[in-house]
Amino acid sequence: MKKAWSGRFREETHPLAEAFTASISVDRRLYRHDVQGSIAHCRMLARQHLITRAEAAALIAGLEEVAREIEAGRFPHDPRLEDIHLHIERRLQDKVGEVAGKLHTARSRNDQVALDLRLYLREETREVLARLLALQAALTGLAREHLDVIVPGYTHLRRAQPVLLGHHWLAYYEMFRRDLQRFVEVHQRINVLPLGAGALAGTSLPIDRRYVAKLLGFPKVAGNSLDAVSDRDFAIEWTAAAALCMLHVSRLSEELVLWSGEEFGFLELPEAFCTGSSMLPHKVNPDVAELARGKAGRVFGALTALLTLMKGLPLAYNRDMQEDKPALFDAVDTLKETLAVFAAMLPGVRVTPGLAKGLTGDFMLSVDLAEYLVQRGLPFRTAHEVVGRLVRYCMDKEIGLANLTLDEMRRFSDRFAPDALARLSLHAAVNARRSAGGTARVNVLRAVKGAEAELVRQRRRLAGTAPAAPGARPDGSVPARAASRKGPGAKGSGRKGEQGRAGRRAGGRGARGGQR
Repeated sequence: MKKAWSGRFREETHPLAEAFTASISVDRRLYRHDVQGSIAHCRMLARQHLITRAEAAALIAGLEEVAREIEAGRFPHDPRLEDIHLHIERRLQDKVGEVAGKLHTARSRNDQVALDLRLYLREETREVLARLLALQAALTGLAREHLDVIVPGYTHLRRAQPVLLGHHWLAYYEMFRRDLQRFVEVHQRINVLPLGAGALAGTSLPIDRRYVAKLLGFPKVAGNSLDAVSDRDFAIEWTAAAALCMLHVSRLSEELVLWSGEEFGFLELPEAFCTGSSMLPHKVNPDVAELARGKAGRVFGALTALLTLMKGLPLAYNRDMQEDKPALFDAVDTLKETLAVFAAMLPGVRVTPGLAKGLTGDFMLSVDLAEYLVQRGLPFRTAHEVVGRLVRYCMDKEIGLANLTLDEMRRFSDRFAPDALARLSLHAAVNARRSAGGTARVNVLRAVKGAEAELVRQRRRLAGTAPAAPGARPDGSVPARAASRKGPGAKGSGRKGEQGRAGRRAGGRGARGGQR
């Protein structure tokens, strides 16, 4: 099979080398983005008179037919064609003939794959944002449902202070809120057009990169051709955001596993998201939570792989970068499926009835007594010591703080008065925590309402973020009739393109002239 670079070579590519260098088994998922980018590139070439309007129409019709074949599962894959770009180009040639060779005008696979990856990650980021919002909505629903349920708050996995379970769910809402913000921010850095950088140095042909950016919904054009083809920061940053998100899922998973076990017994997971044992009839295993905890390691590994891949590469493109896709795609798939299953599972979580009754016999209210003494004039360190001795007294007598009499309390400090006994109530202790961000019911209810309102705003924003090319279909492709809407003689068209405009602007602007 003739290679795209065959003119220079005397020898055929060895079959082992063909198999070793092929990436079609991985990058074929980029076919829609490759077609989308090629259609925009084709329209620009026609607008700049680098191909004719008839050629553009034929190329676009052929590209759309190739996309339909791939979607229908009728597209043959051949490792000798290496990647999705050459597969599509070769199939296009079968359909439209030699004119297919004009599609690669002013384009390299280096800037082509950089574009495809950005289009792919831009699309996947929106999907991740939608799934994050669904997960946050599930957590907000649990927080509202459990506004009056008290659970132990832990430090060092030891009971520390009582908190509302709704407050606990909202802690994870905050984690995923930060994750959402990170993906919004990385989306901005993904949303830069690399196409037009060529192999590494740009092109002498009169292309119009801003026009392509407009068609594909990119607000910015990459400013340096060397960086444009060799940059994978956006993929690394995306995977880093995914790794942090999976870290948060893993922490939540750990608590679901612990709290649903007999040793804690705080809640039950929905059976539809658990499995049984092949040997032990009584078992209900939290496999979804456990697998999510394990899958976090896969995403951490993907981040490490991408960082290791890029750390020693000179400018510009190197073939090592072909290996970015297995790690990146696996991170994308793992994160998406994990977010989806958790958003579906969490609404079915049920709290064990009478949970608060088992919390009265320990010493989680010790700090409430210490703060009571502070309000009565004692320095906190002194109050801490007084209550510490009081706790030791209770431990020796095998009673809880709630079993103390006022006389017993006054043996340790005469600052205790009858109202101190009222502090030894779980509900009183929780509702006393009214400091900003604290666990008082009024705070948690306010936070739930704020989260619900924020989710509405975020969904509206997400619904308005998807850019569409002029005349584009929902998948981003452009009908053939639109290929040369601004063809020869149309207002605003012209041969000079960016280089011509840059030359007119160059006076007094130095290095800032030219493509931006």
